[in-house]
Amino acid sequence: MFLRKTTAVLATVAALSIGVVGTAQAARTLTYNLSGAAQYTADIDAGAKVWNDNVQNVKLVKTTSTRANIIIVADDGWPRAQTTSLGNGRVWMGKQAIDQGYNKTRIAAHELGHILGLPDIKPGPCSSLMSGASAGVPCTNPVPNAAEKSRVERNFAGTAVVRTATFEDAA
Repeated sequence: MFLRKTTAVLATVAALSIGVVGTAQAARTLTYNLSGAAQYTADIDAGAKVWNDNVQNVKLVKTTSTRANIIIVADDGWPRAQTTSLGNGRVWMGKQAIDQGYNKTRIAAHELGHILGLPDIKPGPCSSLMSGASAGVPCTNPVPNAAEKSRVERNFAGTAVVRTATFEDAA
């Protein structure tokens, strides 16, 4: 009897650990620091809200801590993101794209998408958030499509690995 109970417990633990049995896993919380974001704080908050409204396995929360997962700064260059690991890195809100008329919330959501493990999809349609600048200035869609949402959900379900990378979103 003891052996049967032990085997059942081990089988349940194994099933839970590999995702065979559904679990109510808490969302992973990533913090972002806006202290260097200058005039783009509302746009970054809006971009974070887009992700929070569209995925369940990860939540972006603003902090003033210098130990945030994501550091966001403004500069005069083109927007870009550099990941150090999945959910960690730096985002630059580049003034160059904003001056050309690109939508600030879309830029913020796109760059945060890189930190969440998504690559650029270029060229791409406006319906793809990760198409970035290739969708053109008229594109203001800040919402990830179903495939992008699904990939982020998988990334934060506990199995993804993202290598260090820099994503430069040049036109």
